[in-house]
Amino acid sequence: MLEAKTHLSRLIAELEEHPESEVVISRYGRPVARLVAYETGAPAAARIGSARGAFAVPEDIDAPYGDLSAVFAANGTASDTLGERGLPGRTESEEDNE
Repeated sequence: MLEAKTHLSRLIAELEEHPESEVVISRYGRPVARLVAYETGAPAAARIGSARGAFAVPEDIDAPYGDLSAVFAANGTASDTLGERGLPGRTESEEDNE
């Protein structure tokens, strides 16, 4: 423990040079702590665009979705545009015929 306190800067420098290694700190011959390099992950620049080409975005991705767009219209409410069971554009008579 005393050695770790005395040489902490040197131990950290060693971990920076060899991040795959670790330092085990013992007290009275018994391991009590482990000093390891901190993993920061990929930098933000490496994450942006990393999925490019992994999937295709449809041309109409922002196109209205039939009757469902009425649910979100400013002049209507969900109860006005959804049937009793919550199906878009369905009336109670249509649901009774099923």
